[in-house]
Amino acid sequence: MSREIKQQLLEFYNDYLTDRRKARFEEVIKYRTRYITVVLEDVFQSHNASAVLRSCDLTGIQDIHAIENRNEYDVNTEIDMGSSKWLNLYRYNQKKHNTLDAYQKLKKEGYRIIATTPHKNDFTPENLPLEGKFALVFGTELTGLSDIAIEQADEFLRIPMVGFTESYNISVSAALSVYTLSERLRKSNIPWQLSTEEREDILLEWARRSVRSSENLEHEFFKRISVKK
Repeated sequence: MSREIKQQLLEFYNDYLTDRRKARFEEVIKYRTRYITVVLEDVFQSHNASAVLRSCDLTGIQDIHAIENRNEYDVNTEIDMGSSKWLNLYRYNQKKHNTLDAYQKLKKEGYRIIATTPHKNDFTPENLPLEGKFALVFGTELTGLSDIAIEQADEFLRIPMVGFTESYNISVSAALSVYTLSERLRKSNIPWQLSTEEREDILLEWARRSVRSSENLEHEFFKRISVKK
C-alpha cells in the first residue's frame, strides 16, 4: 500500500474515532520509540510475559520480540491491562535456532544486542551507552538467557543487587531497565522519536484495533477509491 493511500485510509478511520480517542492517540504517539526494543527468550509464565508488555507500553517502547525455542509466549490480558493491543509483537518460532534468527534480524536493522544477565559486569541501566539503538534481551525466569543468546550478544547489562537472592524476577528486571533507559533517552539529545512514516503506520494500526468491523470498513474504503479512479 502506498504512503498516499495509507494517509487517506487513516483519515477515513478518523471519522469513526471519537475526538477523545484521537487526542489520546496523538498524546501517546509522541512518546513512542523504536530506538529501544525488547527481546524475550523463552519466557513462559504468562503473568511475567504480560507484565513486560505493560511496562513497555508505559515507557513508550513499541516493539517486542518473542523468541519461542521451547516455550510459547503467552499473554494474560488481565495482567497486561490491554497493553498488547497497542504494541507490535514479533514471534520467532519457525527456525532451528530462533534466537539466532531474531538476533540476525535485529542486527540487520541496526540494533546493538544487549543481553541482560547478573553474571557479566559490563553496564548497568544508569551507565549503558545510549549512542546507537539497542535491543534488551531478557531470559527465562529460572535459567536466564541461553548460552547462544549470551555468546552472540554485543554488550551486557546487569541490575545492581545488594541482597541474598541471585536475580530479580524477569518482569521486575525488565521494568527497572526499560524505565531507567527510556527516561535517560528522553532527556538526551539523541533523536529517539518515530519517523513520520512510522507514526502514520502505528496510528493506522491503532485505529484498526479501535474500530469494530475494521475489515468491512476497509473494504468499503477501497471500493470508494476504486470508483473515484
